[in-house]
Formats: sequence, C-alpha cells, structure tokens
Amino acid sequence: MLSPIALFKQIAVGFVLLFAVATAQAQNDPLPSWNDTVTKQAIVEFVQATTDSAKPTFVPSEERIATFDQDGTLWVEHPMYSQVIYCLDRVPALVAEKPELKDVEPFKTVLSGDREAIAKLPMAELEKLLAATLTGMTVDAFNAEVAKWIASAKDPRWKRPYTALAYQPMKELLGYLRDNGFKTYIVTGGGQDFVRVYSESTYGIPPEQVVGTAGSTTYSYGKDGKPLLTKDPKLLLNDNNAGKPEGIHLMIGRRPIMAFGNSTGDRQMLEYTEAGDGPRFAALVLHDDGEREYAYGPAKGLPDTRVGTFPQELYDEAMNNGWIVISMKNDWGEILSEQ
Repeated sequence: MLSPIALFKQIAVGFVLLFAVATAQAQNDPLPSWNDTVTKQAIVEFVQATTDSAKPTFVPSEERIATFDQDGTLWVEHPMYSQVIYCLDRVPALVAEKPELKDVEPFKTVLSGDREAIAKLPMAELEKLLAATLTGMTVDAFNAEVAKWIASAKDPRWKRPYTALAYQPMKELLGYLRDNGFKTYIVTGGGQDFVRVYSESTYGIPPEQVVGTAGSTTYSYGKDGKPLLTKDPKLLLNDNNAGKPEGIHLMIGRRPIMAFGNSTGDRQMLEYTEAGDGPRFAALVLHDDGEREYAYGPAKGLPDTRVGTFPQELYDEAMNNGWIVISMKNDWGEILSEQ
C-alpha cells in the first residue's frame, strides 16, 4: 500500500503529465481561438484533404486560392464601415480647402456632427462624399493620409485602433492556410487603395493580393518633373455582388477553392467558388454575438441592418448549397485579441 507521500507524488506526476499533454495539444492546434465544433472540423478536414498528395482530393499549391471579404468577415464593420468613417473624418480638412462646400449637402450634414442624420444620408449623397474625399490627390498622398489616419483613429466602442479589431480566429485561419500552401486574397467592396495601405501589417496579405473597388488614375508629371498618378472620380470596378467574381477573374485569374464572406455582397463570390470542379469550401460569418461583438442579420431573427446585411434568403441558400455558416457565438472562443 502506498504511503500518503508516495500517493501524493503519484497524483502530482499525473497532473503534470495531463498538463503537458494539454499544452502540447494547444501548441499543435492551428486554430486555438476556434471552439471544437463541426465548423472547425470542416475547415481542418478540407485543408487536409486538399494538401495530401496521396488523396484524390489533392489540389496543387498553385490552385489553392482562398478569398476573403474584409468588412464583417475579417474585422468589425459596425456601426459603420471603417472607410466611411475615414471619409467623414476627412470632411473638415476638405472644407477648409474648399469653403464653398460647407453649405452643400452632404458636407453640411457631416459638419453638423449629427450621427443620426449622417446615418440617414441616401446612397447618392454618400457617393458624393466618397468621391470628394477619396479622389483628386496623388496616389502617394492618399496612401500617406490613410496610413496617418489608421495609426491614430480609434473605434468609439473599444477605444482601439481599427486594425486591432481584426478577428483573431480569422487571422489564425489566414496563417493556417498560408502554412499549408494556400495563397490568401482579400476581395472587398471597400476601396482597393484604402485596404492596401494596411493589409500586410494587419492580415499578412500583401497589397498585390487585395482586390477591391477601384477608380481610375491619371499619369502625369509633378513640378519637379517626376511621374505621378492622380486618383480620378471615375469608377473602374465596383467590387461588390457580381463585381466580386468579375474582380477575381480580372485580378487573380484563378477561381478560388475557398471563399469567406458575411453578407449579400458576397453571395456571387461564394456561388462562383462553388461552381468550380473539385473540392470547394464556402462560408459565411453570422454576427450573432451581441455581447462580445454585434448581433445583426436579419437571418435567424437577428436585428436588421443596412451594414453587412445577412438576410434569411442568404442563410437558406447557404443551407441548401452546403455552405458553412460560422456562428461567432458558438464557433469562436475568442473574437478580438486582447492585445
């Protein structure tokens, strides 16, 4: 019979071994912020199936293309898209340069600071605002302004930089895919030039792998004789809805085998991805965690919204097509990094 001291030592050794096994499992887990649900299992099984050369589902590395919407899929999009907030913040400086705009809509409403009135601005007025604040300067000047804003602006709820509001589970997923020979792209309805400023530092995605809404530029020479590009108020690609597969074809040249979105604007990208031959993976993020982030749909009875709309029709299409619906509440153990 073991003495109390020997028994205690045996129990202690058992706890140490259990802790060591748990630690090793955690270190080997490529997606530690994901709960152990069928969603996580589906992602891991798909990656294993497409990267094992011994399996009939193997996909060559050059064809392992994964596309991700940004707003609401890779980072927080509520209560307003970050790029729209940037444009609103740019209005005072713009009006200082062009005082005649201060009594013209939508600039007048923006200068009033009335957030409710700003939120009710019709799309035509918002388009005026975007054109005025995103064009008319050189590409280099625009990139510098965005970089300055990104470094200083903070979300009103979390009091953190917007780049700190990238979803930890999705950052892990991007890294996991790249570790397994996938090339990851952002395919966003947001401005291509805007997202390219911070995509590499935030997501590990270089600017040449960002496909977004793009305007034309004009080549000319500065006063010093050096060539420059100026951003024009002329739309080349509206990278939303059907524009997403069109942009993928134009900019990437390969059909993705994985696609992730969160709203009606991503439907065609997922449909296009699923229509290809061989293994396919399509997923939508459902914002159903009002405590840790936001809750909106209106799918599944969640609140309706103009920002990142996920209607019941899209949810039903996902179910009928076998797309994965990622529940923030159930599938993600952590949403935002604590750092």
